[in-house]
Amino acid sequence: MIRFQCKNCGQKIAVQEKFSGKKGRCPNCKNIIAVPELEHTVPPGSPENSPYGLTLLDIPEKDKSAIQPAKEEDASDKYFEEMYGYRVSSKTVETEQTGKRKLPWIIDIFLYPASKAGLTTLGIITGIQLLLTLIVKLFGTLAMAFPPFLAFLAIFAICGFLIKIVLYLYFYWYFCECVQDSALGGIRAPETMGIAPGLGEIAWQLLRAVICLCFFLAPALIYFRYTRNIDLILWSLLGYAVFFFPMGLLAIIMFDSFTGLNPIVLVGSILSTFLQYLGLVLFYYALCNAPVLIIVLLQRGILPHSSILFFFFKLISMYIMLIGSHILGRFYWRYQEKLNWEV
Repeated sequence: MIRFQCKNCGQKIAVQEKFSGKKGRCPNCKNIIAVPELEHTVPPGSPENSPYGLTLLDIPEKDKSAIQPAKEEDASDKYFEEMYGYRVSSKTVETEQTGKRKLPWIIDIFLYPASKAGLTTLGIITGIQLLLTLIVKLFGTLAMAFPPFLAFLAIFAICGFLIKIVLYLYFYWYFCECVQDSALGGIRAPETMGIAPGLGEIAWQLLRAVICLCFFLAPALIYFRYTRNIDLILWSLLGYAVFFFPMGLLAIIMFDSFTGLNPIVLVGSILSTFLQYLGLVLFYYALCNAPVLIIVLLQRGILPHSSILFFFFKLISMYIMLIGSHILGRFYWRYQEKLNWEV
């Protein structure tokens, strides 16, 4: 057995040796963790190291099986194998999570959400929203002809709104999972079906991201609130927020707590990877502004605004956001030693 602790929550985990070097999910915090490599060392007291070889007290190998205790089924193995599907012998997505790309990086990063799990997740989220929209329109048409349907329309509209909120919460949770998976060397969106945490935990995860955004925007908002000036100071404060936000978001996702917003941690991380981080910021915002541009063009009527096309563009926007999650996680994977967050 390989025994180790989760680096996120400290949970003690024991898995079989066949999982050496593989990845799975912590039974406690559900974060993706890597199993330490098995070190093939010989214990000091073993017969191989004994200068006298076998003694009368040694038991021949063929007779040891008779006194071996029954194989203990470890609960951690179930989390790694049965519940989450991280099987060594089967051909799963995890066989690709080596950190090595088969294609040039500038092409491969755009294929990150193109795994079966990633496309399925995006298809389910946009498909449910499209179905809800079409049903609401159908009830609206019936309500115009039959006024009693107005009550059903109102109830269904409220339920549909709540379902959409849950879908957005789930998508952000999946965004964070992609960041963590990429931070472990993942090159394609991971399989997460059936392992999502509770709704409260997902909502708290999104709230941390909102607080992170407010944390960096607060100086600019406070300055504009009391001065109403759009000047160099305001633009400087906005530049500070834009520059620090990607590192802050990455930190709270990897730390899974507000510890990631520690100014000492953030400033030290940026200084140790300044040029690389500058490239990350430029590329990240150039990529993630595409969904914002699509939404603006839709609202102004420059792009067609039919229901199907609207959800098609929304699908593209979420696809781009998952690429952004991969870029954040990949930055950690490449420069984790310089970031030194484990210390």
